[in-house]
Amino acid sequence: MELVERDYKIFKEIERWRFCLSRHILFLGDFSSQRICDRRLSLLISEGYINRRSIIYGVPSVYILTRKSKTLISANQREDKIRYDQIIHDVTVLDIAICFMKHFNISPDGIRTEKQLHQEDGFGERAHRPDFIFTKSNSTYCVEVELSLKSRLRLEKNISSNFHKYDTQIWIVGEYTHKLTRQLEEFRIKYPNIKYVNVMEAKNGIFKFID
Repeated sequence: MELVERDYKIFKEIERWRFCLSRHILFLGDFSSQRICDRRLSLLISEGYINRRSIIYGVPSVYILTRKSKTLISANQREDKIRYDQIIHDVTVLDIAICFMKHFNISPDGIRTEKQLHQEDGFGERAHRPDFIFTKSNSTYCVEVELSLKSRLRLEKNISSNFHKYDTQIWIVGEYTHKLTRQLEEFRIKYPNIKYVNVMEAKNGIFKFID
């Protein structure tokens, strides 16, 4: 099998997001159809470049890199941990990131992931980083996908960190997190760069931010 430029692009996207679903690779790899995408993924699996793994019931199988493909793109050989309790969140993050790319005309390379941000931090105490960031019209944006409610103290700590690092922080809130939206409204008095939108509206490309 001869690898082409798109294969390397797929490897790099899986690496920086930790894993991808086939629907994500369809967009990130710029395939013309899901069928063509899945055929290519099957070839990459058979040649030992990627693995397909089922994590939990109700979530499609995820694609992860093998040592073979990690070597080709000079990635860390350590296998990324896929947390069962985080899988819905992590899938949603990538769904939302693709929605942002489409809606705001951002190239995949224009987005930096949480993993990339931590890598840039280097060694030392692990600081909070948003799910992803991007720059548009010379302004920096960070995006947080929050599907459940954190403690108020932890939430404010993350908001404060984002406030001092980015021009705008966008919170994607879950369907039933009404308490979270109330807290975001309260925190906007102290941290006026907060915007938020419901997760289902964001997935449908509706970005009428509450601001």
